[in-house]
Amino acid sequence: MSHFTSVKTKIKDLVCLERALKDLGYEFTVATDEQLVRVLGYQGDTTKAEMSIHASKTYDIGVKLTADGTYEFVADWWGVETTRGVEEEEFIKKLTQRYSYHKVMTEIKKRGYTIESEEQNEDKAIQVRVRTWS
Repeated sequence: MSHFTSVKTKIKDLVCLERALKDLGYEFTVATDEQLVRVLGYQGDTTKAEMSIHASKTYDIGVKLTADGTYEFVADWWGVETTRGVEEEEFIKKLTQRYSYHKVMTEIKKRGYTIESEEQNEDKAIQVRVRTWS
């Protein structure tokens, strides 16, 4: 019996996702040449995904591409929580914040803006001031 549960996201940029995972200290394996990677779950159950985030020695979090072009996370969240101490909601919240940060920074640079300043508030919100020359 499979214990894998999917969590839908609005994440579309795998490069920004990789940067966010590195910021949070996660190791991961990315599929190469359309060869999917293995994601570990309960009692050795596996599934395939475009990326496998190594949550612990026995549990992974898979990143699968959906039909609408977004990625979803697939994991045995009970196993991730008991072996890594990270709940599903906490993981998604922290990862989404770091992903959003990297996505915004990518778009800022792509559009020719210069970063003036960057601050993190007490509530962990990040403020970025940018400038452009016309």
